[in-house]
Amino acid sequence: MLLVNQLKLKPGYTEHELLRKLTAALKVLPEDIISYELEKMSIDARRKPDIFLILSVVCKVRHEESVLRRINDGNVSAYNPPEYKFKITGKTEIIRRPVIVGDGPCGLFAAYMLAKNGYKPLVLERGFPVEMRKADVENFWNGSPLNENSNVLFGEGGAGTFSDGKLNTLVKDKEGRNKEVLRTFVQFGADPSIMYDAKPHIGTDVLEKIVKAMRDEIQAKGGEFKFNAEMTDIIINNGSVEGVMVNGITRIDCDDVLLCIGHSARNTFEMLYKKGVYMEQKDFAVGLRVEHSQKMIDRAMYSDDEEMLRKLPHASYKLTYKADNGRGVYSFCMCPGGYVVNASSEKEMLCINGMSYSGRNGENANSAIVVAVGKDDFKDDHPLSGMEFQRKLERKAYEVGHGNIPVELYGDFKAEVFDKENLDEIDTRNVVKVSPACKGAYTMAKVSEVLPAEISRTLVEGMEYFGKIIPGFSDNSTIVSAVETRTSSPVRITRDDSFQALNIQGLYPCGEGAGYAGGITSAAMDGMKAAERIAAKYKPFRSELT
Repeated sequence: MLLVNQLKLKPGYTEHELLRKLTAALKVLPEDIISYELEKMSIDARRKPDIFLILSVVCKVRHEESVLRRINDGNVSAYNPPEYKFKITGKTEIIRRPVIVGDGPCGLFAAYMLAKNGYKPLVLERGFPVEMRKADVENFWNGSPLNENSNVLFGEGGAGTFSDGKLNTLVKDKEGRNKEVLRTFVQFGADPSIMYDAKPHIGTDVLEKIVKAMRDEIQAKGGEFKFNAEMTDIIINNGSVEGVMVNGITRIDCDDVLLCIGHSARNTFEMLYKKGVYMEQKDFAVGLRVEHSQKMIDRAMYSDDEEMLRKLPHASYKLTYKADNGRGVYSFCMCPGGYVVNASSEKEMLCINGMSYSGRNGENANSAIVVAVGKDDFKDDHPLSGMEFQRKLERKAYEVGHGNIPVELYGDFKAEVFDKENLDEIDTRNVVKVSPACKGAYTMAKVSEVLPAEISRTLVEGMEYFGKIIPGFSDNSTIVSAVETRTSSPVRITRDDSFQALNIQGLYPCGEGAGYAGGITSAAMDGMKAAERIAAKYKPFRSELT
């Protein structure tokens, strides 16, 4: 196969136009091309109003070696992508099924790999199946009390199920795990475009269906799920795992526990710390969500040409800034056409996240604008002090918003003045104004009271800089809401090269909660790696692999 890079086409291109570009790059006739498919597609809007799609195409061509020899073009090369292989090299007879704690992307892909290769995993999930969880989340957004085990952060599918479903990752992928994750998502219902889109996403409405379909397949291959089943203790003897306790009453004997907890499993962090499992503080980031008109973002990032905008997906952005005090400020989890959601997981605390449906067709764009925090903010060296720092901010957000999402105009936030006026108030710079797009009740409140003063000042400094990059970004009418605290895990559960905890044999910390991933794809890949360690240790329960 050959890989052809840097094919430049206009949005809305036809297959004929693509084929013409491809034959010109390869210097062959159309009939010489046996087959072709997109490998990657990105948008180049650097020279507005000229906007192009930049394509990489994999193709099979007659006489490929001679074609490659006669082309002196760095954008054409032989293509031998890594093909993912789940290697089974274990020699030990497996006696007890591996237990997977947590059914987010990490746990789900660990379970999928183990089940399809004969290891019959048992998955423990403190929350409920995605169908029940969806109802609990929507009831909470409509005013019902918070269910601390079934919410935006806990339940089948993990926190990513109620998010934008972004699948891009910066993790290096020499073994082909990234492509395998995307291929698996497509197999279970995702749009095939995620295989080549430079910024792939699924959307919460589609993720719900994929998660259920994967669960059904895992069960069909011998895996088992237990929902409303929180691991409340881990039984350790002579430095090795012997079992786990579920809901404080049921013991499950096991030799191997894949710890696929999410970044918000705070009571599990506390339990593991008490058990002596090695862990350490990890830096993360906190801040606010900002909302703008999606049309404004589209025009700023693309063009004012309405016809062109109809041919392009809604625009996203990625912004970074280093403040005068040395702290990093950056956008996080940008959701085109999305919603700010109440993502609380503990009573009388409030945190938010962003979410989009697959169509990304909401009126507003939103993203978190966050500031890096670390040891100096946490005030001590305790491994869980970052978690307590999060809780402090979330309690304050709950208090300021009287239980609802606290919302404020950026101009008021910047001035540290609370002005409970209507959101339709005329802005001093006369830009497009929007109303909050929230899942869960919101309240106009003094958001500036939630964050420490230095973090708020750093946010303003970053916002003002971002306003120079995207006109209107830092206008007074921009909506801000609090508080974004769950950008990543506040701890790292240390592990060795075998993926086992440093002082506990048979315990495999992995994914976001353990501090080794930062999104759906990287968490799924880390779960696959953990499953591979089980296959390197044991033979499967059965010889016939499916």
